[in-house]
Amino acid sequence: MPIIALTGGIAAGKTTVANRFAELGAHVLSADELVRHSQRAGSPTLAAIKKRFGLGVVDERGELDRAALGHIVFEDEMARTDLEAIVHPAISAEFASRVETILAAQPSAIVIYDIPLLVESNRVGDFGAVIVLSCDPQIRHDRLVRLRGMSSDAAQSRIDAQASEQERLSIADWTIDSSHSIESTISQTDAVWADLTTAYRA
Repeated sequence: MPIIALTGGIAAGKTTVANRFAELGAHVLSADELVRHSQRAGSPTLAAIKKRFGLGVVDERGELDRAALGHIVFEDEMARTDLEAIVHPAISAEFASRVETILAAQPSAIVIYDIPLLVESNRVGDFGAVIVLSCDPQIRHDRLVRLRGMSSDAAQSRIDAQASEQERLSIADWTIDSSHSIESTISQTDAVWADLTTAYRA
């Protein structure tokens, strides 16, 4: 059973779509959740991060200070590369373990992996198909400012740091346009799920 990737730019609405797929019966794994799990207090991954980036990236509870680490790696490409080299092996191992557990219990399961940086990580070939959540960059910018309290410049910097809409659309087997209402997004998600169940449970 192939693993389906779900990707999209920041503030495109991936959580809404991922939650809907889960409601419909998909087994949804989240790259962001696997990152948090791999970097939990006391983990070997967090120890390696602390060794590379210093005590300033760990808070008084011994947990990762994501804002402090983000400030470092967002401005420094080498630092970001070093972080990826620490984190990615742990994430990959946890991902493989969870998929194995799911498929052992339900061989016909449809597994969807919510992976925001699919294009950027050059992992398209790791998946059987790709669902791209597409949303106008200006709308995503406005969501970041309105809903997450970012400044206009910070929002634009986050968008510019990711792959373009065109780059993501070029790898899509299915596309969901989330530029409009939530109802529209959910309706499109349901249609993609119908396609997935036809393709992979026939």
